[in-house]
Amino acid sequence: MPLLSVRDYVEAISARHFRRNHMFNNLSIKSRLIFVIAFLCVQLVVGALIGIISLGYSNEAARTIYEDRVVAMGQLDRMVRLQIQNQLLLTRAVAGEPAAAVALIADVERNIQTITTVWGEYLASYLTPDEKQLADEFAKRRKQFVDEGLRPAIAALRAQNVEQARAVVFGPMVQLSPPVQAGIDALLKLQLDVAKSEYDQSMATYHLVRNSCIAGVLFGLVLALLIGIWLVRAITRPLNAAVQIADGIAAGNLTQRIDVQSGDETGRLTQSLKDMNESLIGIVSQVRKGTDTIASASSQIASGNMDLSSRTEEQASSLEQTAASMEQLTATVKQNAEHARQANDLAQSAADVAGKGGAVVAQVVDTMGSINASSQKISDIIGVIDG
Repeated sequence: MPLLSVRDYVEAISARHFRRNHMFNNLSIKSRLIFVIAFLCVQLVVGALIGIISLGYSNEAARTIYEDRVVAMGQLDRMVRLQIQNQLLLTRAVAGEPAAAVALIADVERNIQTITTVWGEYLASYLTPDEKQLADEFAKRRKQFVDEGLRPAIAALRAQNVEQARAVVFGPMVQLSPPVQAGIDALLKLQLDVAKSEYDQSMATYHLVRNSCIAGVLFGLVLALLIGIWLVRAITRPLNAAVQIADGIAAGNLTQRIDVQSGDETGRLTQSLKDMNESLIGIVSQVRKGTDTIASASSQIASGNMDLSSRTEEQASSLEQTAASMEQLTATVKQNAEHARQANDLAQSAADVAGKGGAVVAQVVDTMGSINASSQKISDIIGVIDG
């Protein structure tokens, strides 16, 4: 089987998660867009909060490293330098003139006070349990170093007892200085170790937050892609279906099945197309009924025209017969006129031959009878014409 592309896989997941979600189907397009924008805004806010929290952790880690480690190492370094300076000052004091030792003693005492102040500031910062234990040990060693090394030497120099001062400087002070220096070195090493541990922890937090941000961004992108595909499909599919329905109606197909599957704007558009399709079906049905009625009336009109044509032909035939009768009447009239002329001739002849005898008169009487019969026929014909 061929492997699905990333787009097909995403579409399949999108369809599986959103296909049958009727609540989203009934949401308007405006509500869906607001939902997508709100989701993206929430994603941005969450990402911003993660970034701000991460920056807060980083800032806190940097502050801790600076205030609790860098500042502490600076304080310890200053204490080391002041301690070494005190040793050098006392060495110069026992090696030089007693008059010059007074100023050197004042510097040593000022340095001792400064170290005490710096040490108090150091103790005021955050101390780990191991660091507090080393600090307590260092405080004991320093107190012993000051009480048994520095102050006896200072007292001897003030008493101008150089030999005793020299004995203290090259004796107890030299012997007690390495443990003090070792204590400070242990504290410095602890600061470095703790700073390294806090740095490693900060880096681990950074990698965790970075990976979480990357995973969150990828998850958000995939989810936004799924929602985007769902939104596009939820809008374009009903619109494409509505376009197909409109094309079918425009082509005269009123038998297509129209299903309304959502309550949003596209669903209302589909419902309107469905109502329009049903209205058109009703109009077409009414037009068909009207067409049948018109066809029936046309058939009746054609039948009437045929009957009228038949009657017209009968009237034409009657007119032809009448014309023939008129022609026959004309011929009869002409014949009667001829008979009248002949009668007139005969009457003239009769007048001429009146005296010829009864035979001629009888002939005239017969002729007049024929005329009388013809006249009777003419009267009948005229009566037929008038009737």
